[in-house]
Order: sequence, then structure tokens, then C-alpha cells
Amino acid sequence: MATPLDLSPENRPGAVTDPREVLRLGGAPLPLTVPARMYVCGITPYDVTHLGHAATFVWADTVARVVRMTGVDTVVTRNVTDVDDVLTRIAAERGRAFDEFGLTQEYYVDRDMAALHVRPPTHTPHARHHVGHVVRLAIALLAADAAYEREGFVYFRGASLARDGGLELLAEQGDDPTDPLRDDPYDVPVWRPSGEGDPAWPSPWGPGRPGWHAECAAMALATLGGVVDVLAGGADLAFPHHAYQAAMASAATGAAPFARRELRAGTVGVAGEKMAKSTGNLVLVGDLLRSAPGPAVRLMLLDRPWAQPWEYRPEALDDAATLLERLYVAAARRGERPAAVAEVRAALLADLDVPRALRVAVDEGGEAARQVLRTLALQ
Repeated sequence: MATPLDLSPENRPGAVTDPREVLRLGGAPLPLTVPARMYVCGITPYDVTHLGHAATFVWADTVARVVRMTGVDTVVTRNVTDVDDVLTRIAAERGRAFDEFGLTQEYYVDRDMAALHVRPPTHTPHARHHVGHVVRLAIALLAADAAYEREGFVYFRGASLARDGGLELLAEQGDDPTDPLRDDPYDVPVWRPSGEGDPAWPSPWGPGRPGWHAECAAMALATLGGVVDVLAGGADLAFPHHAYQAAMASAATGAAPFARRELRAGTVGVAGEKMAKSTGNLVLVGDLLRSAPGPAVRLMLLDRPWAQPWEYRPEALDDAATLLERLYVAAARRGERPAAVAEVRAALLADLDVPRALRVAVDEGGEAARQVLRTLALQ
């Protein structure tokens, strides 16, 4: 493969740009003030990075880079859910403390993200450091009558979020809609009492630990405030996680909607099945990086509509490496046709239409190709 060109830096925040350049995300324009605020649902650190994680984080990073292309700075929070019952169990099985084991796994994820040119987030809140914020969130929800306390639990009132198949999805995500302490099956814990072997923190309701959705709501409020411009995650987080996170944040602050736009990367399949730990069909980023450079893996993830489910094929990585080579060759050509550069920028702003931007870049070359390499972090 040819050596990537030494390209000039991407546009810096505050640069003078065309005021007509507005990002469209999810089919609607997203006018932005400074800074743009993005919350990315991050990892639960008990396993290494697979393509599903990578797709979410690469797409979220791309949103931030496209926004920066227009001269608007971004503040990105990507949390670490290191208070989690599965993490606690796996750490105990391996004879490790949950927090120390989580930090080890987090290191491997960060290493993979660096190889994929994912910019480190502005904030990386860890759930164990924000337990006090969850307690304050629970107090606010109780004061707003959006939650109730029972036998050491604080439950969020979730009946308004009821939907077809919702109870099954709650159960799949580790909740228990049949819990007899709840007023409604759709109520979920903001705070839970801790049993033997569970991590525990003091609270007005006794020693316990946060619920999952409350963790993300509290970490978002603590780092970004009551409203975010973009809430990002995998498609499987739409319900229940994002729905409850947003509902808790809005109920506590009175600000709605919690997220102006949502970006949920399409699920990844392998041989006709969704990629998941439960099916054992994971494609690990670390394995791919042993056979291809990070920019090629990144391009494979980006060369498609972001919300579309897709099927991983080993030959797709070879195709991405070939396309990346063509981009480098195109970028080396002389030429700075303004109309081509404008078309590339328009494609990226039009709901992150990366395939269209790539076609223009390869066909036109010159500055149009260099703009794509810069903004998509493929060099």
C-alpha cells in the first residue's frame, strides 16, 4: 500500500466557513451552537472490542469530525459502565476486583480505538466515580414524583414508555419486569440494594448500587448538562436503554427532548446472525488489525449508510484496503476544483453520506480526495 500523504490538519473550530453548511442527521437539519455536545454510550469493560463496538465509536467520531469540518467545536462524553453485575461476576470468576479488572479491559479497547483513529473523548466518566450523581438523580426524580422508594429500591416510573415487545426487551437487557415490588412492569431501578459480593455505596435508602439506565443519565448530566445535541450508540440501545436514559434526564431537569438527534449505528451480522457475545460469533477488532491497517478497518465500517444493518464478510476488508489505496493515489493528483470539494462536503453533511463522498473523491482526486482523507481520518 502506498504511504499516506502528509495532509494539512482538518479545519479548526472557529474557522470561517459557509453558513449554509448545516449537518443533517436522521433526515433533519441540526443547527449547532458552540460547542456541540455528544454523548456516546460506551463500553462495559469485561471483554475486548468487536466490530459492533467499533462501528458505533467510529461513526460517533465521524459525526464529531464532520461537525468540526464546519468550524464548530465538539465536546464528546463516552462513558465506561464499570458498575455492572455481569462485570462483577466475570471479575470474581477470574479472581479480580471489578474496578481493577475493568481498567485492564478498558486499556485494550482504548488501544483498538487509537488504531482506528477514533479521537479520545473529551470526558470519559466511569460509573463508579459518579455514584453520587446517581443518588442526586434519584433524589430529583423522587421530588418530581417520577420515582418512588420501596425496600431500599428507587424505581423510575416507566409506564409511559410501554411498547409492543418492550417487556421482553427489558428482560433481555437483564431487568426483571415481574419484580413484585414495582407498581408497573415498565418501572426500572434507579437505585438497588446490594447483596453479598456486589459493590455497594451509601445512600439515603441504604447501601446499594445504581441501575444501568440511571448511570448513563447521571453521567450525561454531570458532563454535558440537561440537553445533548447527539446521543449515540448501537441500534440495540434504542430501547430500553436510550429511552429510559432520556426519560430520566428529562424528568429530573424538566428539559426536553434530552437529545436533539440520535445516531444508532446499524447492527453487524455474521453468517446471517447478529454479532453478539451470546452467539459466540464475534469478529474482534484486534484480530482484523493484525492483517490490515487501522484506516482500512475504519473505511470498511464507514463505507455504508450509518443506520443500515450490515453483514461482515472477510473479503470486505480487502475491498476497503483497495479503495483506500485508490484514495491515496487520487489525493496525490494535482487539482483543487472548488465544485468537487463542495460536493464532498455536502455529501458528508447530508446524513453522513460517506459512499457518495468517496465516489467524488476517487473520481475527482486532488483536494476533494484530501478533504475526505482528512475529515474521515483515513490517513
